[in-house]
Amino acid sequence: MTARIIDGKAIAQHVRADVGARVAALKERYGVTPGFVDLLIGEDPASAMYVRMKYKAAHESGMQAFDRLLPATATRAEALGIIEDLNADPKVHGVIVQSPLPEESPIDIFDLQAAIAPEKDVDGLHPENQGLLAMGRPRFVPATPAGVVELLRRSKIDPAGKRLVVVGRSTLVGRPLSILLSQKGPGLNATVTLCHTGTKDLATETRRAEILVVAAGQAKSITADMVMPGAVVIDVGTNKGEDGKLVGDVDFDQVSKVAEAITPVPGGVGPMTIVMLLANTVRAAERSLGMA
Repeated sequence: MTARIIDGKAIAQHVRADVGARVAALKERYGVTPGFVDLLIGEDPASAMYVRMKYKAAHESGMQAFDRLLPATATRAEALGIIEDLNADPKVHGVIVQSPLPEESPIDIFDLQAAIAPEKDVDGLHPENQGLLAMGRPRFVPATPAGVVELLRRSKIDPAGKRLVVVGRSTLVGRPLSILLSQKGPGLNATVTLCHTGTKDLATETRRAEILVVAAGQAKSITADMVMPGAVVIDVGTNKGEDGKLVGDVDFDQVSKVAEAITPVPGGVGPMTIVMLLANTVRAAERSLGMA
């Protein structure tokens, strides 16, 4: 068996076209340009690169994107002051705190996420938005989980009634994704098992999965013997391999021989994360106008 490759780049382009059309409609009808601001603390090269990628995608879609920069030694009060200003700015529809914060930072990122106005929390990480998601009434779904669901939908892979295993319980991906996919609705309604570092005999759980989503943060940790033949495998991981190239949490070369469909790294979930962030920002702008 050779797995069908789920092309995240191609699917993201289709979603971006939809986003661009919504942006154009807001400009034409209301004179409003959706926009977001990243608060970037410290000088981590990977974070800075990711912010530039977001800005490039935003501008290509006709949106506005800016950053506010603070040194790694910035205080909680300084960061909260910036967030307060952005919350009050009607031209800013999305406020993002770039994670992770520097190790030397004295700030708890939760405090910053909780300070963002919930209606501008396009990352979907404010406690109120996480609570709404858990209640089945999401305002904003975190971008990566939303991207996984969109990948499945546009690839005509229906999770309804299927055994779906998520490996990883982070608040960014694993936990919200497991909640989302278990809810009623089109493209959802799976029977979800959430696995993590405390799971005994992980391979037994992953081999039961008709759809396996891996966000473990460990390169090539899922091997072919851990995957049900014919399963769909979604690899959320981004790790640096020994040669410096990006590799996923799944051993792609081996797992692609037993899976029915699989996402590559890079080119799978990554492009979807950025475009779903743009979609959340457009939704925030629409909501600010009473459209949603």
